[in-house]
Amino acid sequence: MISTKGVSLRYGQRKLFSNVNIVFSPGNCYGLIGANGSGKSTFLKILSGEIDSMAGEVIVPTGKRVSSLKQDQFAFDEYTVLNTVIMGHKELYNIIRKKDELYAKEDFSDEDGILVSELEAKFAELDGWNAESDAAKLLSDLGIEEKYHVLPMKQLESGEKVRVLLAQALFGNPDILLLDEPTNNLDVDSSLWLEEFLCGFENTAIVVSHDRHFLDKVCTHIADIDFGKIQLYSGNYSFWLDSSTLLLRQRSESNKKIEEKRKELQEFIARFSANASKSRQATSRKKILEKLTLDDIKPSSRKYPYINFEQQKEAGNDILQIENLSKATDGQPMFDHLNILVRKGDKIAFVGPNNLAKTTLFEILTSAISADKGTFKWGASVIPSYYPKDNSIFFDTSLNVVDWLRQFSDNTDESFVRGFLGRMLFSGEESLKPVRVLSGGERVRCLLSSMMLAQGNVLILDEPTNHLDLESITALNRGLEKFRGTVLFSSHDHQLIQTVANRIIEITPRGYVDRQDTTFDEYLASENIRAQRHALYAHA
Repeated sequence: MISTKGVSLRYGQRKLFSNVNIVFSPGNCYGLIGANGSGKSTFLKILSGEIDSMAGEVIVPTGKRVSSLKQDQFAFDEYTVLNTVIMGHKELYNIIRKKDELYAKEDFSDEDGILVSELEAKFAELDGWNAESDAAKLLSDLGIEEKYHVLPMKQLESGEKVRVLLAQALFGNPDILLLDEPTNNLDVDSSLWLEEFLCGFENTAIVVSHDRHFLDKVCTHIADIDFGKIQLYSGNYSFWLDSSTLLLRQRSESNKKIEEKRKELQEFIARFSANASKSRQATSRKKILEKLTLDDIKPSSRKYPYINFEQQKEAGNDILQIENLSKATDGQPMFDHLNILVRKGDKIAFVGPNNLAKTTLFEILTSAISADKGTFKWGASVIPSYYPKDNSIFFDTSLNVVDWLRQFSDNTDESFVRGFLGRMLFSGEESLKPVRVLSGGERVRCLLSSMMLAQGNVLILDEPTNHLDLESITALNRGLEKFRGTVLFSSHDHQLIQTVANRIIEITPRGYVDRQDTTFDEYLASENIRAQRHALYAHA
């Protein structure tokens, strides 16, 4: 258990939250949500003791260990991978280090012998004999091969370092586990493994994530930062979102009788509870939901941008033909002999562990770079619209938001452009900010706005949910579901892929898996596809 009493924090005149009194109990996983800049990561740092609040205190019962996911990938560069993981249990690691120092002494004294004896007893009590094997298993489960375990961290790639730091946080069964965006840089298999780990975790877990599927799978409760407060709600993210949306709609229906509203809410709770699966985590949620009263649910103050893609004209049947396309970067193969026929109405999710491979493919298809071998041909009626992962070049200008967006609009009237920006949550003075000072999320909303104005009939999107808050991700998800054209996209957002894609293409360095008319969950569950994937990776 971990709790707060009167915790408050502000930066200058800006209040993040005040007088937070909250208890996080064992056996539960809490999803900490809030708009970008609301203080989610900051609150986790307060809980972990990394930073201090302006007022109040964090209460951790004596003897309980708090473990958090470290964000600095370079902090452990001089340590081996295995030792980095064991360092997650600070007390155990210090005992190991002190023991080694004492045993290495040439003038080993009787006092040293007594101290070593005490250290050995504590070492055994903390299950130190299994530390290396437990750390190695965590690493292997997260896709870090055994040959890397003895290497210094500085020899690992960025994505591998993130997984090692995740193993460090999970090591030693901590009493309180704090995870800030734990699925970042995880491949599909590692993400699924982490979901199962957290569903079976019997202590207290608090996670921050923009992955709605992940929050739905692992969370028993949602802790919502809103109105400068943190409010606990039973259920996962979807339950919180749907119930909050329902209440907002009911508020606007002033002529609806109170009893009818209560009945609708009761039916909603019952329906959601009945859909709980048989996993331990979901069963726990079901029992919690059954005990809910209507007063436990409150509407949110969140605002959603309006994302709606329209086609300037409908494309013909010929969309895209890719033949024997191959590309290597710095001697490393990105993909080899891609043969893909894109059909009208396809919504293709390109997946795979190598993010650069997907970016490289999109850059070739938009003629930003050239392939090493092979060809591609767009249909004559295709109007492509591209969202690149690296968008910095678009904002290297002194233009303000209104003038920047006006470049992409046939209707340059300021009232039209401002109205469009208002629907994308740029209101008042925000629309007059220079674009070079915009946050990552604001830049994404600007680029999506330019794509909506372009009215392309084929959308190409490379990781469009990066930097977006949950509300914007949800709005983008809905917009892509409704779009009647063709979509080629990459994303780590499981729910986006599951609900938008009707075709999955997984790219490996030596081949690819192409499944049409298949959802992402069906793709992952298929034994035949799993065998094909593993064979390709083994060959690579």
